[in-house]
Amino acid sequence: MAATVEQILQNKGGSTHSVTPTTTVLEALKLMAEFNVSAVLVTEGERLVGIFTERDYARKVVLKGLASKDTRVGDLMTQNVLTVAPSHTIDDCMAIMTNNHIRHLPVVAQGKLAGIVSIGDAVKSVMQQQQATIDQLSSYIAGGMTT
Repeated sequence: MAATVEQILQNKGGSTHSVTPTTTVLEALKLMAEFNVSAVLVTEGERLVGIFTERDYARKVVLKGLASKDTRVGDLMTQNVLTVAPSHTIDDCMAIMTNNHIRHLPVVAQGKLAGIVSIGDAVKSVMQQQQATIDQLSSYIAGGMTT
């Protein structure tokens, strides 16, 4: 059975790092570096209004010659963010990420932000599932052999 987003959040925790649309890009980058994350959620109050990623920085700031200390996250963030619910499976997440060329999915439960799932989280979960299957099969095979 495929793991769910809820199970991943239970393992990694539901903490997220967020900024407001008026936060400067430089401040957002400092936050991302401090917590070793590649994306921050953009919120107004408790409402998710966007996401700002390292990819946004590289493509929308650096390549356009903008200054990080003078540019606001709200001017560059990705709006209309795709989200998932805790009940979604990791397979669902991987399909959404692959089909939309994104690496992060905020998790929303009952209208509130509950966490974020990255492509790394999804890959780690799949690898753990595969290892569990291998261990079960190895145990089954070893148990079935007689000497």
